[in-house]
Amino acid sequence: MLYQAKDFAATPARRVPLRIIDTKVAISVVGLGYVGAVSTGCLSALGHRVVGVDLDPVKIAAVREGRAPLHEEGLSDLLAEGVALGLVEATDDLVQAVVDTDVTFVSVGTPTAEDGSCDHRHILSAARSIGKGLARKDDWHVVVMRCSIPPGTTMNVMVPEIERVSGRVAGLDFGVCFNPEFLREGVAIADFHAPPKTVIGATDPRAAETVARIYEPVDDNIILTTIEVAEMVKYVDNVWHAAKVTFANEIGRLCKPIGVDSHAVMDIFVQDTKLNLSPYYLKPGFAYGGSCLPKEVRAVTHMAETLGVDLPMIANLDRSNQSQIAEALRMVRATGAKRVAVLGLAFKRGTDDLRESPILEVIAALMEDGVEVSAHDDAVSSETRIEAQLAYVQYASPGLRALAPRLAGMIATDAEAAVAGADAVVVTHATRSYRDIARESACPVIDLVRLFGKADTQPATLSGIGW
Repeated sequence: MLYQAKDFAATPARRVPLRIIDTKVAISVVGLGYVGAVSTGCLSALGHRVVGVDLDPVKIAAVREGRAPLHEEGLSDLLAEGVALGLVEATDDLVQAVVDTDVTFVSVGTPTAEDGSCDHRHILSAARSIGKGLARKDDWHVVVMRCSIPPGTTMNVMVPEIERVSGRVAGLDFGVCFNPEFLREGVAIADFHAPPKTVIGATDPRAAETVARIYEPVDDNIILTTIEVAEMVKYVDNVWHAAKVTFANEIGRLCKPIGVDSHAVMDIFVQDTKLNLSPYYLKPGFAYGGSCLPKEVRAVTHMAETLGVDLPMIANLDRSNQSQIAEALRMVRATGAKRVAVLGLAFKRGTDDLRESPILEVIAALMEDGVEVSAHDDAVSSETRIEAQLAYVQYASPGLRALAPRLAGMIATDAEAAVAGADAVVVTHATRSYRDIARESACPVIDLVRLFGKADTQPATLSGIGW
């Protein structure tokens, strides 16, 4: 028996033990960015035939050749194995990919629009192609949205477009799910195989069961809920992570002028895992950035403003985050340096993702001051596709927008070359080589990541942003 969405929506979120089965559905993955590329490799490793779909010929060629289209540890190995086994394909033809598969995962970009809301262009484009594919097949198909979007977007934006183009009815002729991802860049493959939770919102039980079976090998305690709840869970998770970063950074700024070790304070604070939750993110450091937290905070703020709901803390998360960026800039300017070396460009270590990386805002401001900047990042090189990332954050990352034409020329071949002749060094990633450079540096070092565990072990030339 099939249930209408309203009937399934009445069912509260619940964890459901699932039986292991042998059937492996064929899956198409729309969008070969971080989530899509990692999903393609990991799903093929579970034995599924996976068709990756993207409009970027560079990404398509990379996946076809068994190479990761981006920097993520272990991803090339997974894709190479999937291609060798005939399980991984890549194409720009989404319509045919839908025809040839049973489930379609939608992982397209949802950047911030000019007014601060969620930009639906890529969702609508994918929906039209999915609708054309569904119109050409009679078999049951499940469309799984994985993008970060405001609650209601799946059913009120994507589904109507699919229904209009296909002439089919969601929940009756095809299934719809929302399956948020909780993959941390840099350790995404490990997170896929050991997820903190697996959440599936669905229009009907058949769609939910189809997607749940995919995750059986990695999670036997899946949470089933409504699509709207699943959509909101993703935002709540990321806004909470942003809140934790902001909270810890404010503690750091409070502790420093009164001579209290902020990390000693937070080390005690996070030991209370019963009341204070996870220690993840809860250490003073640099501002949050990347493709998720900044835009999720803006999206929730915009949603609240639209609804006339006052959310003072969330509305001020970005203000506090900008204060952390301003503090880093103040510390660098205070050195009087005319040439600054920056060690770590991506928003976090282990990724080449420059989208809304906070250090780029610092670099852009320094260059406006006439300061010469050199940089190094273990995962970023002059070959990194900066322009492709810029398109995603055209309304939200003034630093990347300002630096895009010049950034490649600022990147040194190694960290030693980057710091040669520098008047000051800024460190944003805690790597052994960067720690060694900071320890040996004769010029001021601005530490934004806590390179040394205890204040009394750090060199006299080093200044921490919150310790």
